[in-house]
Amino acid sequence: MLQTSARLLRLLSLLQTRPDWTGPELGRRLEVTARTVRRDVDRLRELGYPVHATPGAAGGYRLGAGAALPPLLLDDEEAVAVAVGLRMAAGGAVAGTATSSVQALAKLGQVLPSRLRRRVDALHNAMEWLTGPSGPEVDAEMLAVVAAACRDRMCIRFGYQDHEGVQSRRVAEPHRLVCTGQRWYLVAWDTARADWRSFRMDRVADPVATGPRFEPRELPQEASQWVARRVSTEAFRYRARVTLRAPAAVVEAQAGPTYIQVEPVDQHSCVLRTGSNSLDDLAARLTRLGVDFEVHEPPELADHLRMLAARLSRSVGGGTES
Repeated sequence: MLQTSARLLRLLSLLQTRPDWTGPELGRRLEVTARTVRRDVDRLRELGYPVHATPGAAGGYRLGAGAALPPLLLDDEEAVAVAVGLRMAAGGAVAGTATSSVQALAKLGQVLPSRLRRRVDALHNAMEWLTGPSGPEVDAEMLAVVAAACRDRMCIRFGYQDHEGVQSRRVAEPHRLVCTGQRWYLVAWDTARADWRSFRMDRVADPVATGPRFEPRELPQEASQWVARRVSTEAFRYRARVTLRAPAAVVEAQAGPTYIQVEPVDQHSCVLRTGSNSLDDLAARLTRLGVDFEVHEPPELADHLRMLAARLSRSVGGGTES
């Protein structure tokens, strides 16, 4: 059996991972009796943690937001510093920490007193960064709301504007948040369309967890891979298929996973699928790879590259007659 102090920390951690636990569930996870769970909950309350209990067969325990920050984890100054740092990281200021920062921010927001939340908001609003993320900005609080709904398996309702500017109201079962390094995407089951959808978070407005809770569905593949496939071609006006004279591993290392799909052909070539609303963007993306290539589709891209090649030739005198 765990020592009491270690068990209390484990109990507190469990209470923060989801909104509701039954006594028997906690007892099984901690390997103690339901009576011991009740005593440990009383100890957490004595330390200042607001653990709410619901009696009855369907009852259980829930960790609420307290009037004061419990002293066991963080003091006021530490809590403010952590919350501000998490918001900065959630916005992409710290490479490789965006997803975990949003998850941690959702957990911290569950117990952060309102007086400290106001201090965090004031600091955040007063700050300005000279350089920001390359993609559209997404409000960290909105990300935290959606992350909490993913964690709690709660349906959400939100406004959405698609790539053509059409506004709609959506109800969805949120599955995962995916950060590509440039943009945030929500992978969710769209209840009205009865299918999986990816939503750009910078186009989402006013997400609200409405309930009820849902049983999680199985996504055909990992959420990050699913988003990479969706955003590589399906959402764009022009969808390109190109053979590159380079190994697939080399192309993937140069281009990264966003907006592309790479399929190896042999040791020396691969097929790249990508998309964009701009032919200029596709042409620049291909030429930046620094390898020979052959365009199969769309025909507009091949014509555009011929036009660019002629223009470049003329700019260095290759198109003039002597």
